[in-house]
Amino acid sequence: MEYEASLDRAIDALPDLGGSDERLQVPDPTAQKDGAFTRLTNISAIADALGRAAEHVHSNIQRELGTAGQFENGVARYNGNFRASDFQEALDGYVATYVTCSECGLPDTKLVTEDRTSMLRCEACGAFRPVAKQTTTSTTTVEDTVESGNTYEVEIVGTGRKGDGVAERGDYTIFVPGAEEGQTVKAYIKNVSGDLAFARQV
Repeated sequence: MEYEASLDRAIDALPDLGGSDERLQVPDPTAQKDGAFTRLTNISAIADALGRAAEHVHSNIQRELGTAGQFENGVARYNGNFRASDFQEALDGYVATYVTCSECGLPDTKLVTEDRTSMLRCEACGAFRPVAKQTTTSTTTVEDTVESGNTYEVEIVGTGRKGDGVAERGDYTIFVPGAEEGQTVKAYIKNVSGDLAFARQV
């Protein structure tokens, strides 16, 4: 009887290796337009559900979207127009790389660093693997730079707070007064401030 009781206790203590991530309940991303930017207003709640730092989630979403952005006061902001589905796709990639165990499929993992390499350790099955290196899609090439005094042909993809047309070129957001969404225009760059450029149509 004592043996059977001990065996029952041991079985109860075993982790559930069902291979499902159903316990991972992540809020749907909430996207909010903000002029030339899009906010992900609930990134902190998403990061908490994933058990990861919000800054880490933000930086990887930024890379997946191929754009520049900011994280401040629990809200992430990204240059350009994005839908909730765009954020969801980026988050799905993040979960597959940084959260879900590749062996048992469970989300019971921790990110650790060994010899400057990010590793994913599963607390359910004990699997331990390096985090797959992701390629950066937002690398700015020479063709994607924006300089004062130059003229570029750009597509207007949005509208700024003051009604200006908004275009994207590499990591830069270009404001073009008088241009409307959907147009392709030639924009003469009057000045550049950080990753923002101010132009006029030519």
